[in-house]
Amino acid sequence: MSQNNVSDAFLQQVFRKVDADGSGSISSNELQAALSNGTWSPFNPETVRMMIGIFDHDNSSTIDFNEFKALWAFITQWEKVFRGFDEDQSGSIDKNELRKALTTFGMFDHDGSSTIDYQEFRALWSYVTEWEKCFRKFDLDGSGSIDKHELKTALSSFGYRLSDRFYDLLIRKFDRTGRGTVAFDDFIQACVSIQTLTNAFRQHDRLQNGEITINYEDFLLLVFSLKM
Repeated sequence: MSQNNVSDAFLQQVFRKVDADGSGSISSNELQAALSNGTWSPFNPETVRMMIGIFDHDNSSTIDFNEFKALWAFITQWEKVFRGFDEDQSGSIDKNELRKALTTFGMFDHDGSSTIDYQEFRALWSYVTEWEKCFRKFDLDGSGSIDKHELKTALSSFGYRLSDRFYDLLIRKFDRTGRGTVAFDDFIQACVSIQTLTNAFRQHDRLQNGEITINYEDFLLLVFSLKM
């Protein structure tokens, strides 16, 4: 069911079910209880906290119905993106699928608001579409997947220079099940974290050469000031 076809009445019904204590707003605990991965395991609490933070415009640490509607649209769009990269429809994203997915996420938070508004989301969605076209271009054998050579060629065209060692580390950090895959919510958290780190890096990369020089205290200030 797409967001455009979801009525307010339906969302009100969902909202009331999630709002377990009937307070008229949804807490992070209530949201976590309502959300599950493809494995039916609860969402990572940190991911839920991040999602609440994005849509909690009145800083109440909860979300009201209007904020919930925006969150619903956000989750729906992310689920579409996730399913697009979950090529084997396993309900989780493995190392190679994650590597492809990361190439689609540039810096779309142009106003530094730590959120993506409608115009910024349109830019992101347009970029995803263009990357999908590029993906088909580099899928030389038409198999619906990209082998190592094809993958390196595709990633190079996007300017990414990330090592296998980094992707191994990324999987270990966000793989809570120990199966070498990343679940839906952890995938969101990984992408948001990388976007935040890349934003911070680029602010210090004054020569735009992919390198920065930073002293120890500035490094600590940078790390502890990040909203992750």
